[in-house]
Amino acid sequence: MSVSIQGAFPARRMRRMRKHDFSRRLMAETQISVNDLIYPMFILMGKNRRETVDSMPGIERLSIDLMLQEAEYLATLGVPAIALFPVVSQDFKSTCASEAFNPEGLVQRAVRLLKEHVPQMGVITDVALDPFTIHGQDGIIDEDGYVINDVTTEVLIKQALSHAEAGADVVAPSDMMDGRIGAIREALEQAGYVHTQIMAYSAKYASNYYGPFRDAVGSAGNLKGGDKKTYQMDPANSDEALHEVAMDVNEGADMVMVKPGMPYLDVVRRVKTELQVPTFAYQVSGEYAMHMAAIQNGWLKERETVLESLLCFKRAGADGVLTYFAKAVAEWLAEDAAARQAELDNLGS
Repeated sequence: MSVSIQGAFPARRMRRMRKHDFSRRLMAETQISVNDLIYPMFILMGKNRRETVDSMPGIERLSIDLMLQEAEYLATLGVPAIALFPVVSQDFKSTCASEAFNPEGLVQRAVRLLKEHVPQMGVITDVALDPFTIHGQDGIIDEDGYVINDVTTEVLIKQALSHAEAGADVVAPSDMMDGRIGAIREALEQAGYVHTQIMAYSAKYASNYYGPFRDAVGSAGNLKGGDKKTYQMDPANSDEALHEVAMDVNEGADMVMVKPGMPYLDVVRRVKTELQVPTFAYQVSGEYAMHMAAIQNGWLKERETVLESLLCFKRAGADGVLTYFAKAVAEWLAEDAAARQAELDNLGS
């Protein structure tokens, strides 16, 4: 039950609480901390390799050895988890995406080494076939190019199991096949991986904001101008998103994802308010690219704008955000904490 406040000006001056820094801080309803951050990382085959992503300034594809160094640094900043996205050469792609569940595949090797060298870092793996298919779709297709739901799910199960076996803390199906969460959960339980968490990309929209990501993982060229509208959600719908989320939770998802992020904050709010489940959002590559373009042109302030964008996710109800700004934000937060400590030390001296 909401309460109506009847106070009127001048008895109630809303600006009084905004005048001073201390009172603005005291009444802030939403806070950003390092605990809200998940850092997506693109990994490459080979050693001592790094490649820039032209459409994502500041983001690189890294070979596993360099990724491990980056993960160790992120751990010192307190970032709780990273999400891995593989970049494999055309030779490793096929119509059946068999490389996706290769126990010695790129992701599987990366996970094992991460859990060996940076055990405190949460490791989230992408369960989807588009990096491994010659056509760039997220599943197995028929002769008409339609992604076959149940056949795809069988491959996704193998992929998720191979990630769990390697030591992944969280498997994150981003494919949008019907029923895949229940099938993966059942397979994990039967194989004894009862503690492996599932982050379901439950409300993943057929969005135009994914372009730079597809450049980064090398699926754009394979997709050849095609789209994913027959399995990803229609941007016009939000009621449908609630049905998708509810189904995934009922099937065994531990947490759910809304993707993209800022254009779909209304969906984040509805999911969190109406279903009250652990809710995450992905500030996707297109959002990152737009911010960076404006920042590099001097049209927006970097730190202030990025932090405001993440505050919007939290205000909408997101428990955490996958964002390519995670490392920079963690560094800024650490700098702020160090500055506050220095002030306290000076006061005490």
